[in-house]
Amino acid sequence: MKTVAVVVQQGFAPFEFGLACEAFGLDRSDDGIPNFEFRIVTPEPGAIRSNLGFSINVADDLAFAEVADLVVVTPIPRGTWGSVDLRVAGIVRRAVERGAWVLSVCSGSFVVAASGVLDGKRATTHWKYADTMARMYPEIEVDPDVLYVQSGRIITSAGTAAGLDACLHLLRQEIGAELTNKIARRMVVAPQRDGGQAQFIDKPLPEVQSLSLAPVTDWMLENIRLELTVDQLAAKAHMSPRTFARRFKADFGATPAAWLARQRIIHAQRLLEKTDLGLDRIAYESGFGSAAVLRQNFARVLDVTPTAYRARFACTTPARDAAAGLEPMPEPVLEIVA
Repeated sequence: MKTVAVVVQQGFAPFEFGLACEAFGLDRSDDGIPNFEFRIVTPEPGAIRSNLGFSINVADDLAFAEVADLVVVTPIPRGTWGSVDLRVAGIVRRAVERGAWVLSVCSGSFVVAASGVLDGKRATTHWKYADTMARMYPEIEVDPDVLYVQSGRIITSAGTAAGLDACLHLLRQEIGAELTNKIARRMVVAPQRDGGQAQFIDKPLPEVQSLSLAPVTDWMLENIRLELTVDQLAAKAHMSPRTFARRFKADFGATPAAWLARQRIIHAQRLLEKTDLGLDRIAYESGFGSAAVLRQNFARVLDVTPTAYRARFACTTPARDAAAGLEPMPEPVLEIVA
């Protein structure tokens, strides 16, 4: 991915527009992160009014979006959901046809839906608008409970900050986990919130609850190679297993097992990028146990094999086991069958 076009229209939302600019438009070459050719485009260049009353001047029309590797569709006002600009819908449709990425934020998903490229696919939008989208486009499976959904090279995301999670999700596929984590650190945001996490919690919990589980999640990451059970984790948190599982899901939007599985994938990604360890060793270090289980989970989550991922994203001189500060693997236990 080398070129990014962000589409803005009259009544755009400044925050969602800004996060696309932050994710793809800044020069981070001093951190070794490749820059994208980045342009803001609109159907009618000139003053584009935000939904807060101020305007920005956009000089580029939609021509650049016709050839961009990524087209980002920002939110549009509710009053235009039923009359999407056909020029923008055409840009989205042709981007999908030529194999480019398309990413929508919040109600930008209504533009993607209007282009027809989501028919028969799963998608999301802000939870407040999900029922409306499902009624307007019954051929789309609208999921109101997730942060973002990827269907092929189309990514739809929920409101506000979920758009940033979607941008980081895409970047991990294009530049790798290590460089994407650098971008997240520069933004001072969490590098990974899985798309399956809930958009909102009906009954907000006291802020101290997340802090109370932080020592447990830190311990999980430090012992990621071990087989960890809910009973063990609950004991670390001084809770019953049932209370711990409920609190964890409320705080992190995922079960302990699902959260840990995703962290193991992230750890495996970093080892593939930064070391020359074999797959058996990476599987051990990541808690998958065997290379076969690593391959199965890696392909299911990232749709690529560990070997192919390494070939694409290895970003440093290969490091030796000792340099990586890893302990020796235990010898395998052989069972002799009579």
